[in-house]
This record gives sequence, structure tokens and C-alpha cells, in this order.
Amino acid sequence: MCGIAGFIDFSGNSDLSTLKKMSATQHHRGPDGEGFELLDTPQARIGFAHQRLSIIDLSALGNQPMKYKHFTIVFNGEMYNYQEVRKELEERRHQFISHSDTEVILHAFEEWGIQCIEKFIGMFGIVLHDAQKQEVYFIRDRAGVKPLFVYRKEDLLLFGSELKSLAAHPRFEKHINHDAVSLFLQYGYIPNPHCIFNHTEKIKPGYYIHFDLKSKAWTENQYWNVYDAYNKPVNTIGWEEAVNETEKLLSSACNYRMVSDVPVGVFLSGGYDSSTVTALLQKDSTEKIKTFSIGFNDPKLNEAQYAKQVATHLGTDHTEYYCTEKEALEIVPGLPFYYDEPFADSSAIPTTLVSKLARQKVTVALSADAGDEVFAGYNRYDYLMTFGKKIKRIPAPLRKSMAGMMNRIDANSIPVLRNKYLFHSRYEKVKQFLKHSDDKSMNLVLSKQFLPEDASALLKHKPKTLLTAFESNELNPEFYSTLNYVMAVDYQTYLVDDILQKVDRATMTHSLEGREPLLDHRLIEWAASLPMDYKYHQGTKKYILREIAHRYLPKDLMERPKMGFGIPVAQWLSNELKPLVDDYFTTPFLEKQNIFEVHKTQQLIQAFYNGKKERAEKIWFLFMFQMWYKEWMIER
Repeated sequence: MCGIAGFIDFSGNSDLSTLKKMSATQHHRGPDGEGFELLDTPQARIGFAHQRLSIIDLSALGNQPMKYKHFTIVFNGEMYNYQEVRKELEERRHQFISHSDTEVILHAFEEWGIQCIEKFIGMFGIVLHDAQKQEVYFIRDRAGVKPLFVYRKEDLLLFGSELKSLAAHPRFEKHINHDAVSLFLQYGYIPNPHCIFNHTEKIKPGYYIHFDLKSKAWTENQYWNVYDAYNKPVNTIGWEEAVNETEKLLSSACNYRMVSDVPVGVFLSGGYDSSTVTALLQKDSTEKIKTFSIGFNDPKLNEAQYAKQVATHLGTDHTEYYCTEKEALEIVPGLPFYYDEPFADSSAIPTTLVSKLARQKVTVALSADAGDEVFAGYNRYDYLMTFGKKIKRIPAPLRKSMAGMMNRIDANSIPVLRNKYLFHSRYEKVKQFLKHSDDKSMNLVLSKQFLPEDASALLKHKPKTLLTAFESNELNPEFYSTLNYVMAVDYQTYLVDDILQKVDRATMTHSLEGREPLLDHRLIEWAASLPMDYKYHQGTKKYILREIAHRYLPKDLMERPKMGFGIPVAQWLSNELKPLVDDYFTTPFLEKQNIFEVHKTQQLIQAFYNGKKERAEKIWFLFMFQMWYKEWMIER
């Protein structure tokens, strides 16, 4: 795990000091070493920078940028099966001087060209220059575990693991993409490939870019697509065999991610995903696996007691820490720096805390994200399968009539119910379902805090609609089902740009490498082919994963309502953070900022203060944007 940065400057004006400045912004990603390379080509000056967090081959032979013949590479991530690929290359007479996976990538590229990435099991953001062909490749792993940002304008191209490294270049223009602001208000993150700044993009997961230095042709190529896994006939495998094969594949994915020359641990929440990962690792290990949990004193938010019970049953070396509300609040001011694009998932706070805890004992931590997307685990899926089906059964004319009636009746005018928690937002969602009851429309409503028209009403610059993977129609009608559709969409949107960005930044804040076994591409390719009843069975979510977990953990320990990392944002915004909220939404601040409609924005804030607590998440989104704006857009 590292931080990469660099430039391709066709004017030739960028220099080593600029390259070092770009790299220094990511020191937290790689405090163990740094490296720089300037390449003066016939077309452009190219700068490669690397901040190293030493994980595999701790010697200087693993340093980057790494050169081999006419290839130069900077690489962020891990290639877990590098030893098998290296063996295959050695059989083809390749000779190696290090034990690093980076060197294997270079030799693999020489042997097979860009097709070598088909062989890799791993997480990666790669930039590779071929001096012989005068071309550069930008490559992102299949699931998008590792980030890769690119800025392109006129004769300058910049790249980096984090947006801040691009912004450190003196010719980077920090001009806000107002269409992307609307996306942020809707989702709490900005879906790929879009970015908060103009001329800036995220390389999409499962894609590589071929950049020809001679013609400046920028060609986007998709080498992996989750829909390819769903667009296949359903596997006819029997239940017992399916459970056994799934466990084998899970074990392989977990064991691959234990490959390291430094200590490794596991984030353990006590839920099915992390408990299964821990159980499979512990059963194959002669030593106690190190596990880590964060606890909260509020019983409504605390899962640490369950994590401890799981750890005790499995016999792990468990570390837990009960953090105070003050410690959690102290994370908030630093969020805009590390999440250098507007980001509003409040679970970034406990994820940062557990990363800090783990870093005291290990350099690598496994996180069990993606269980919900791979095995159908979200409560939202329940909602679509139950309430959504009921909505669909209502004849279209009646639905239209009901929606029209709800349009005329404001939620505030309904006695008793208007005082119920979340009633206003639920009322609006039901109204939207009645208007549009197809899976795509309902999933979009459930995925958003602000509807597009509500976001537009708050913005001075009326946004254009930007296409994202939410609009994908790639699922073949022959293999269509509601759950196949929403799981595939989530894999390309919420998982990539919320969950994975959160874990990447939270772990890297404390120079900790996060690894994701449930995001092994072999696992989603397998799980997508299984009968849906094996994943979502009579209302039981993650059915097959539960069956595997119950082989190692008692049902009575595991069967409990899912809690997750909860943060009391409504309480914080009304009390501890209220002075900051008030500062960010004064009339002078908003007018100078010139992004939000002053009256409508202040009206929304005031409605929250007046007791409509269901608006807390919307206020949090706005607050996170304003914190980001102050960090990155206001000159100090």
C-alpha cells in the first residue's frame, strides 16, 4: 500500500521540486520511504513519485518508481498471487532481483502486454510508462479498491492516489464542477468517473487507459465488468456443494490477503461478514489471528461486546477499545483533509478510530466489506422485495391517483404521524414509489438523501445530469431479477465510491494497509452465478454466508439484528457541532461562496433546529461539504 503521484507535462515546465511537493501531500500513505523519477521523452517530461508503506520485500530492492528495461512503473496496492505469476515467468526464463510484486508486474507486462492484468488477483492503481512505444497505461483494479485520480487540461496531465496530490501542482485549477455538487448532495459522495473539480476524473474500476504520447490519444478500455458475471445462466449446483465451494473460495481469498512481510490483523465487528472472515483465517492458522474492535458506551451503537464473544469463541488475539464521544468528535475536523473530495458517510469516524487502534500492533488489516453486495445483505433489498413488490401490484392509474393526492397533502398537515421520526422522508419516498415503481427508480430513491429536484433547488448553478453506473442497462433481460439488478448497481456505485473510499482513506490516515477478501473478483464471479435463493432465502439475507459462519460459530451468538457503526449526527449537529454549522451557513459565508441558494439553505437548517430530526443526514451532507470547502477552497 502506497501513494503514487506524477505528471505528464508536454510543455516540459514541471520539475523535481513540484513532483516532491505532490508526493509529500500523501506522506501518510507511505511513511517508510519515497522515490522520484523524471523522464524526459521526445514528447513530454514525465514525473513519477512514490510514497512507500513497506509490506512485501522490505528491502530497498522493492522501492519505487521501479525501472526494468524500457518500462517504468509506480504501483499502489498489492498483487496477492504474485508468487504464482512469478513462477510462470521464471519458467519462461525471466530473472528477478527482488521479492517484490512490483517487479513481477513489470516482467508480466513485458511478457504478455496489457493482457497481463487478467492474471492478477489483487488491488491496484498502476501507472506504467513504455519508453519504446512512447505510451502510458493507467490501470485500476476490478472492484476499485484502490483509487486513481487524473487531471487533464491542455498540455498537462496529473495523476495521484489522492486528489490532494494533483491540487499541489501549481497549474492545477481548482474550479468546482457544479454538476458534481448535485451528485454529492444526492448520494453523500461523488460517483465515478466524476470528480468535484473540472477536468478531473477517477479511473473507473475494471478499466485501463492507454495514453499515446505521440498523438495524445486517450483510449478507455474495460477489461472486467461485474455484469459479465450476472449475464450468465444460473448455476445448477446443489445446496451442500454450493456451500462447500463458496467456503473454499472464501478461504482462498482470505489466505491470499495474509501474504505479507509485516504483521496482519482483522477488523472484527461481530457481524456475519467479519466473523466469517476471522473464522476461516483462524481455522487455517497455528497462531492466534489479531482482531480489533471499537466500542461505544451507548448500547444502541455498540457491537463490541458481540465482537468480543466471537473472538473468545474463535480464540483470536483480540484488542478492543471503548472510545468516548469526545474522541469520536475529535476525528471530524480532520475528515476534509484526508477525504479531499466531499464525503458524507459518518461511519468514516469509527473506521478511522479502529484503524488507529489496529496500527498500534499491525501494518495490514483485513476488512470484510462487500458481503452485502455479493451475498444480498442490505435492508434496502428487503424493502424492495417486500414493499416494492406491493407497490408494483397496484394498478398504474390508482398509483398515479394516490401520488397526486399525496402531492396535495403536505406531510406536516397529517396529525400524529407528522411527529413520528423519519415520517417526512418516508412519506416522500412512498410518493416517489407511486410515481415510478420500476426497480431502477425505486433503487435510486432509496439510495439518495436529496432527490435531484431538491438538490437543484438548493444550488445557484442549476446542474446538468451526469451519467453514472446507476443508469446502467447492461443486465441482460434474460437474466434479470430485482436483486441481480440492485446488487450489480451497488457493486459499481455505493461500494466503490462510498465504502471503499471510506476504508482506503481511514486506514491510510494511520498508514495502515486495508485489504478486502470479499472483493476478490473470483468471489463475485462465483456468487453471481448462484441461484438467488441461496443468497436471499425467504427473507433471510446472506443465507449461504450465514451457513458457512454457523459451521464455526453458534447460531445463538450470531443471530441478532444488524447494528453497524452508528454516529449520533442529529445530536452532534444540534449541540457540539452547532457553532460550526452556524458559522458555515451565515448569509455572508453563503453569498461569498456563491454555490447555495441562501434563503432555501438556511430554511432547511432552521427546519432541522425546529425539531424535524429526520433532516439530520441532509444537514450532515451540507455540513461536510462546507467543511471540505473551507479546507480546500479558502486561502489561508
